[in-house]
Order: sequence, then structure tokens, then C-alpha cells
Amino acid sequence: MDRVDIITGTLGKALGGAMGGYTTGKKEIIDLLRQRSRPYLFSNSLSPAIVGASNKVFDILSSTTELRDILEENTNYFKKAIIEAGFDIKPGDSPIVPIMLYDAALSQKFADLLLKEGVYAIGFFYPVVAKGAARIRTQISAAHTKADLDKAIAAFIKVGKELEVIK
Repeated sequence: MDRVDIITGTLGKALGGAMGGYTTGKKEIIDLLRQRSRPYLFSNSLSPAIVGASNKVFDILSSTTELRDILEENTNYFKKAIIEAGFDIKPGDSPIVPIMLYDAALSQKFADLLLKEGVYAIGFFYPVVAKGAARIRTQISAAHTKADLDKAIAAFIKVGKELEVIK
């Protein structure tokens, strides 16, 4: 850290879905950025509620790993069950779990049927992702219970079989 002059970050999904971001550094650097940075000059500042909530999230994350541990456990639980059911997912450690369907129309129909099962998930397709890489994008949370995850897994399996994505 002694060699880093500027740190930037997001206040997006990882911190509860807020908005905006931040830049930190020595006072002289931040003062210069405030005078010269076009995105700063021509944008609105974050609302006090977002700043306050984000500060609280940083306090919580600095004091315990409990929520992160739950998130990792939930993510691993969901991924294992989805893979065992026969779905193809993008590899990675993220709690954003893309379930690959490869076909745009199929991803939309799949998302519609999931909603009828009480599971809200979005189908992503071109131009959001590459052609032929359509998927259902899920995002696991530390707030999900095992019952929530089991309901989602059951819905994926039911819809996957109905649409002949899995056997």
C-alpha cells in the first residue's frame, strides 16, 4: 500500500446495490481531481443516505467476516446443486452465477418460467453478452436462507427439465 497513490472503488452490488463510487488518495491528489476531473465536475454527488449506508457497510466488513463467510457458503451450495442438476455455469468465485443457456430466446423463456415459480432472475443475451453466450444471471446473497436457495434450485431444475435444458 505504501506504493499506491490512488484507490478507486464501486459502491455497487458488492455493497448492497447502492450506486456510484469513490476515489481516495493524498489530499493534494484529491484536490487536483476535484478541479480537473470531468466526471466529477459534471455529475451529481452521491446522496447522503448512500454515503452513510456505504460507510456502515465498510464498518461491518472491517469488523467481521461473518457475512462474507455466509455468502461464500451460500454461493458454493447453490453452484454445487446447479452443476449436479446438469446445468453449465461459468467458472469463478463470484456470487454472480451465470447459468449458460447459449440461446437468447431460451434465456427469456427460462426467466419467464422461473418467475412463475417465484424466482426472479434475468436472461442476458446479445448485446449484453457475446452472441451465443445467453444465460440466466443469478446473484447469491448472504441474506438468502437454505430454504431460499433450495426453492431457486428446485425451480431451475423444474424449468430446465420442462425446456429440455437438462434431463
